Amino acid sequence: MFLPAVHAETDTAVLLQFIRENPLGILITGISSSEQDFLQCSHVPFVLDLPDESGDAGPQGRLRAHIAKQNPQVKAMIEAVENKPPSVLEFDDEVLVLFNGKHDHYVTPKFYVETKPDTGKVIYGKLSLLYDSKIPETDAFLTKQLHDLSEHTERSTMGYIGGDKPQPWKVNDAPDRYIEIMKRNVVGIEIRINKIEGKFKMSQEKPPGDRDGVVKGFESLGTETGEAISALVKARGELYDAKRQEVKNE
Repeated sequence: MFLPAVHAETDTAVLLQFIRENPLGILITGISSSEQDFLQCSHVPFVLDLPDESGDAGPQGRLRAHIAKQNPQVKAMIEAVENKPPSVLEFDDEVLVLFNGKHDHYVTPKFYVETKPDTGKVIYGKLSLLYDSKIPETDAFLTKQLHDLSEHTERSTMGYIGGDKPQPWKVNDAPDRYIEIMKRNVVGIEIRINKIEGKFKMSQEKPPGDRDGVVKGFESLGTETGEAISALVKARGELYDAKRQEVKNE
């Protein structure tokens, strides 16, 4: 990932919070296979475990997900480890997971002529595959994964938190047979984070006049995306100015 210093976000806590707020990632792998393409990617909603939330999440945290066994990417994974015991199988090579922000937009030259704002986060890590639900360890992983992902999306994405709003749907609301069949048809994915990188390319390095033009330009669109980008450009610009001032005062 190309990370110019002016756009790079080096605060790991900020990057991890971004993933919590934007859990739909793109899992990218390169696996030699006799039948599947070498390069594969899948859009996957991830659960993020922070280092201090679980004793086995690793020093930099962990991503958890589940993917359908019929996915060509999963078929390539299973082929790569088919001669190994069907338990928790770790791949030798790293995988890449890309997370993007919810909003993106073309920037008209009427705002300014340079680059357009965007955000992106990537994680590099070692992937472990859990694909036989008959094994207790795999079954426990999938049970927890389905529960945690449901809780996160029901509460954070749908806003179902109870009280004046609807109660969140729970996996236990589904029939046991349905859950059992579902676990048979998916594999568990666990990625221990080795490195996390991210950037906010939101015009923060531009002169105040240019930044103000972008803020007002997007705000004038009157759309949800326009308002979100306008607010982010303003916030990242203020943060950039504050950091520059700190450097001057040192």
